Amino acid sequence: MSKTASMVMKIIGASLALAAFICLLIGGWHDLSVGYCGMKKRLSQRFSSEYDDYADEELYE
Repeated sequence: MSKTASMVMKIIGASLALAAFICLLIGGWHDLSVGYCGMKKRLSQRFSSEYDDYADEELYE
Protein backbone atom coordinates (compact mmCIF):
# COMPACT_ATOMS: atom_id res chain seq x y z
CA MET A 1 0.00 0.00 0.00
CA SER A 2 1.12 3.51 -0.62
CA LYS A 3 1.63 6.02 2.17
CA THR A 4 -1.50 7.93 1.22
CA ALA A 5 -3.75 4.88 1.34
CA SER A 6 -2.20 3.82 4.64
CA MET A 7 -2.84 7.25 6.14
CA VAL A 8 -6.44 7.25 4.88
CA MET A 9 -7.04 3.81 6.42
CA LYS A 10 -5.63 5.01 9.76
CA ILE A 11 -7.89 8.06 9.71
CA ILE A 12 -10.94 5.93 8.86
CA GLY A 13 -10.07 3.43 11.59
CA ALA A 14 -9.61 6.16 14.19
CA SER A 15 -12.89 7.83 13.23
CA LEU A 16 -14.77 4.51 13.41
CA ALA A 17 -13.26 3.79 16.83
CA LEU A 18 -14.31 7.24 18.05
CA ALA A 19 -17.83 6.76 16.65
CA ALA A 20 -18.10 3.37 18.38
CA PHE A 21 -17.02 4.89 21.70
CA ILE A 22 -19.57 7.70 21.36
CA CYS A 23 -22.32 5.19 20.52
CA LEU A 24 -21.45 3.10 23.57
CA LEU A 25 -21.46 6.19 25.76
CA ILE A 26 -24.85 7.33 24.48
CA GLY A 27 -26.28 3.82 24.68
CA GLY A 28 -25.15 3.36 28.26
CA TRP A 29 -25.95 6.89 29.46
CA HIS A 30 -28.92 5.71 31.53
CA ASP A 31 -26.84 3.00 33.19
CA LEU A 32 -24.12 5.53 33.97
CA SER A 33 -26.61 7.95 35.55
CA VAL A 34 -28.24 5.19 37.63
CA GLY A 35 -24.82 4.03 38.78
CA TYR A 36 -23.82 7.58 39.71
CA CYS A 37 -27.01 8.14 41.72
CA GLY A 38 -26.57 4.82 43.52
CA MET A 39 -22.96 5.61 44.35
CA LYS A 40 -23.92 9.08 45.57
CA LYS A 41 -26.61 7.58 47.83
CA ARG A 42 -24.23 4.98 49.27
CA LEU A 43 -21.57 7.59 49.98
CA SER A 44 -24.05 9.92 51.65
CA GLN A 45 -25.24 7.06 53.86
CA ARG A 46 -21.70 6.01 54.70
CA PHE A 47 -20.42 9.44 55.64
CA SER A 48 -23.56 10.84 57.24
CA SER A 49 -23.79 11.76 60.88
CA GLU A 50 -25.14 9.27 63.40
CA TYR A 51 -27.76 11.83 64.47
CA ASP A 52 -29.23 12.41 60.99
CA ASP A 53 -32.05 9.93 61.56
CA TYR A 54 -33.58 11.94 64.42
CA ALA A 55 -36.40 14.37 63.63
CA ASP A 56 -35.19 17.41 65.58
CA GLU A 57 -38.03 19.60 64.32
CA GLU A 58 -40.59 17.42 66.07
CA LEU A 59 -38.75 17.57 69.40
CA TYR A 60 -38.98 21.35 69.71
CA GLU A 61 -42.63 21.94 68.80
